[in-house]
Amino acid sequence: MKKTFVTFIALLMTIAATAQDIERFVSRQMQDYPKSRLLDIYKSCFQDYMGAEHLVSDRQRVKVYLDEELQANNIDDLLPWYYEPCGIDGQYVRVSIRAVKENKISEDLLLDAFIRSANSDKRPSVESWRDRWHMIIGTIDQMQLILPHYQQDREYIDSILTVGKYAISHSPEYREAYRPHYRIIERGIFEREIKPLLFTNQ
Repeated sequence: MKKTFVTFIALLMTIAATAQDIERFVSRQMQDYPKSRLLDIYKSCFQDYMGAEHLVSDRQRVKVYLDEELQANNIDDLLPWYYEPCGIDGQYVRVSIRAVKENKISEDLLLDAFIRSANSDKRPSVESWRDRWHMIIGTIDQMQLILPHYQQDREYIDSILTVGKYAISHSPEYREAYRPHYRIIERGIFEREIKPLLFTNQ
């Protein structure tokens, strides 16, 4: 009986800590990106849990897209950071193309790191992500955020999860305000291969 009670208390503490982590992440998101909608909070969370939005089978196509993105954007138009952790746990990192534009890392390094991260064999199932999101949105609901289109976004997210999908785009408001241009990199790859280069003198 005592063991069961201790286990129950430990479970409650875990849930409370998780709720605190969610609230901390959401508060940081809204402080850094006040134009965010629920779609943008969701996107950061699924990137953290699932990684990149799809497997990469065509390297050349991905390279062409990155080339075009690099050519189309000036440094002054990009967000001021080189990287930021995704979501609640930071299992993946958003690496800005600014790092390439400022010659901190090579385009090939970013491309290779992105492809390896996207093709990781540890990608969780959509079902497990759906369960995780239900826990996250339960905490967000309790925060009573005043976000534009909140209920509409919530229903849209539920609709894609219901059919076994999970990936979405940033909201139009977020794209217009922040012009996000980054690649999703698994944290271990980022820490070993990219982060050491970002703050060295070149």
